[in-house]
Amino acid sequence: MAEVSVLNMEGNEVEKLNLNDSIFGVEINEHLVHLAVVSQLANNRQGTQSAKTRSEVRGGGRKPWRQKGTGHARQGSIRAPQWTGGGVVFAPKPREYSKKLNKKERRLALKSALTSRVNENKFIVVDEFKFDDVKTKNVANMLNNLNVKKALVVMGDKNDNLILSARNIPGVKTALTSTINVYDILKYDTVVVSKEAVANIEEVYA
Repeated sequence: MAEVSVLNMEGNEVEKLNLNDSIFGVEINEHLVHLAVVSQLANNRQGTQSAKTRSEVRGGGRKPWRQKGTGHARQGSIRAPQWTGGGVVFAPKPREYSKKLNKKERRLALKSALTSRVNENKFIVVDEFKFDDVKTKNVANMLNNLNVKKALVVMGDKNDNLILSARNIPGVKTALTSTINVYDILKYDTVVVSKEAVANIEEVYA
């Protein structure tokens, strides 16, 4: 089992914690991690963009001038793509972008992402997040004590004081154990988790 230090909010070590190797010590599957990121970004796309083709643009039913003898190039409609106000060639239409991964693939991709953070010493466990009021300065001080700038802060239970205090800090995002995903784990340099959140993750994914 991988062993990590549990720190308090001042950045001091308070105990050691053994991490479950079936989650934080798996063989990293880069292909599945890539698929999970592509899937998440694709699923975030709305797919509502739309433009009209020449058959859908209003007007242009009459030939603008006769075929021959005018000195102009021949034209069949003022709504052809080369005309201002004409239709769009290969116009985008509403479509579904989502890509599906099965449950086992999603779980293994998440475990691979978590393992990579542990291997790179970018997985910091804090004994508890204790904030008595909403102050951005409090979270900023904690991250400074942990020597962290760009971080995903994972809570075991919803902590409104932490969420509201962290939302104005650039490069910091808060998440619950039920909402963590591969993209966020890789996007933020460091994963900062509470001891309670580690227990929740091990309970769900072990």
